[in-house]
Order: sequence, then structure tokens, then C-alpha cells
Amino acid sequence: MASEHLVSGMAGRYSTALFELAESEGSLDAVAADLASIRKLLDESDDLRRLVQSPVFGADEQSKAFGAILDRAGIKGTVANFVGLVIRNRRLFALPDMIRGFTHLLAAKRGEMSADVTSAHPLSDAQLQSLKQSLKAATGRDVQINTKVDGGLLGGLIVKVGSRMIDSSLKTKLISLKLAMKEAS
Repeated sequence: MASEHLVSGMAGRYSTALFELAESEGSLDAVAADLASIRKLLDESDDLRRLVQSPVFGADEQSKAFGAILDRAGIKGTVANFVGLVIRNRRLFALPDMIRGFTHLLAAKRGEMSADVTSAHPLSDAQLQSLKQSLKAATGRDVQINTKVDGGLLGGLIVKVGSRMIDSSLKTKLISLKLAMKEAS
């Protein structure tokens, strides 16, 4: 299957399995919406990111906490079962990569491009829509956006579409300025 080349590694295997299951159930859109909700929750909550990334939390703690979060978010069925399996297999740390992999597979199936966007703060719906339109104008194709928050950027964005990367982060601009000042002195 061609989709296997789009995502690789352990996270790729999980996202491919979820994609194939959702496709066979005819629930690609519903699964994509639930995964987007989880991604948004991860972007907005430092505590939730800590729960996902920290090996200190056991599977039972992660299962209870994430189960409550999924219930509150109204996420049930395939995605809730998938997250439960990921937790039982002690792979919750890779969930953001699994979501990104699923999104890449879905974009490829729809003939869209996928862009990874890293920002210093969560992007609003209006900002995402504006970015989507700008990327569509630049690429000529619809673009699915995977967001990631990295407070270390200070401001701005890093956008990766295919093999192209545009880094307009404040951190990179400050590093460039620092190097320019060193060369001038």
C-alpha cells in the first residue's frame, strides 16, 4: 500500500492501522475530527502534554486521566479505543506523532497536501483559516494543517510543507541577528 511510505516508524504503524480501520468502517471524517480535538487539547494544556510525555505516570494513571478527558470532550468509539490501546502498550508519548501520521495519510487520500506548523502559542481558528488559504495560494492544493506548540519559539511560525520549510520564528530571527552582530564586530 502506498500509504505506508508516507509515515514510518512505530507511530507510523499505529497511525496506518488506525487509518485502515477508520477507512474500513467508513468513519475517516469522524476519526479525523476526534483526533483534531485531541491535538487541540494537547496544544492548549501543558498538564495534558506532561501526562502524555512523562514516563513517570503509569498506564493506570494515564488511562484514568485520559479517559476522563475523552469523555468530557465527547470522544468515544474508535478513537477512544485506539487511545486506550496506545496507553496499554505504553506508547502514549507518541500519540502526537500518530495523529500527525493519520492526518498525512488522510490528506494523501484526499489529494491534499499536509503542512506541519509549529507556533509559540496555539493558533486561533481564524489564524488557521488564513494560513490554510495562504498555503493553498502558494501550493495550488488544499492543505491539511497539523499544529504543534513550542513556547521556545517566542513568536512567529515554522511551516513545513513537503520538503520545504519556512522559519519565521522570533527565536531564529534573534539567532540570525546575533550571528550578524558577531560578524560585524
